[in-house]
Amino acid sequence: MKNILLIATGGTIASAEDGRGLSPTLTGEELARCVPEASDLAHIEVMQLMNIDSTNMQPSNWLEIGEAIAAAYDDYDGFVVLHGTDTMAYTAAALSYLIQDSPKPIVLTGSQKPMGDSFTDARLNLYQSVLYAADNHARDVTVVFGGAVIAGTRARKQRTMSFNAFKSVNYPSIAYIRNDRIVRSGKLADIAGGDAWVNGAKTSRPHIYHALDQRVFVLKLVPGIDPAIFEALKASYDAVIIETFGIGGIPDERATEGSGRSFQEAIFDWVDSGRTAVITTQVPEEGLDLGVYEVGRAYADHPGILKGDDMTTEALVAKTMWARGQSADPSVVKKLFDCPVNFDRLPLA
Repeated sequence: MKNILLIATGGTIASAEDGRGLSPTLTGEELARCVPEASDLAHIEVMQLMNIDSTNMQPSNWLEIGEAIAAAYDDYDGFVVLHGTDTMAYTAAALSYLIQDSPKPIVLTGSQKPMGDSFTDARLNLYQSVLYAADNHARDVTVVFGGAVIAGTRARKQRTMSFNAFKSVNYPSIAYIRNDRIVRSGKLADIAGGDAWVNGAKTSRPHIYHALDQRVFVLKLVPGIDPAIFEALKASYDAVIIETFGIGGIPDERATEGSGRSFQEAIFDWVDSGRTAVITTQVPEEGLDLGVYEVGRAYADHPGILKGDDMTTEALVAKTMWARGQSADPSVVKKLFDCPVNFDRLPLA
């Protein structure tokens, strides 16, 4: 029987009503006792790392979770992180970059209803997460929720109330869980359980990182936005992720007549100063292509501008924090950013 470490961090799954709204009160031990069937799947030990609403989850907490897994890595066969749903996709992406190419599964789950609710989804999600974490072919960081197994870099919370809250964006789900059966198909079935590779060499251990640059801002373009915002951001941020219109449209006019710099001048100045700009789209499906329209083509080849392709904004935030956490050198940041990690993008041609 495999040894699984259950890491409790709070969230709806651990919450109860105290008269002021739901807040995390149940411990990981109490949550595990609510699903005794999980102990038939694996030997479970519990670590209570924090007990917070995931709205309050910070990059420093991602590092704390990553360090806890790294410290316990040799002692367990897999890990299940109980987490609130609101920022679970960010944490799953962050762990994908902090603990890369893990031969052991690191599973995140939670619930839309508290464990104590009569109609909760918490019990099934916890059970199926342990089931997946104990599977011989499971690996890397995933979100297990509502019967779906989603790569940690591809998960997004799509619904606020329904039990199938998460979807895999622009990439197939890794697997589906039907009762006690894990169903994989196609190419992903061949990938699952393969050797891990780090820097071109086989490894039985993950590549673990310990630093993030938290000074990353997400800027969603809206009609009428003033390019001067880039100057205002310089004091507080090292990188900006620009959610453009459509397939990659950025206004080519100044915000108002005679208002100063254009967007092109502002963005080029941003990256020419050594900061990072990542261009993505605010449209959830199908991704970015800066070569299609004139309003995007000017940014396609400018040094220092990174392309988000079809990655989620959650993954872009985490990957940019990770890449800049390793180096502020734009060439190093680009090399790290462009390298595929845990299905976050297709390999470069």
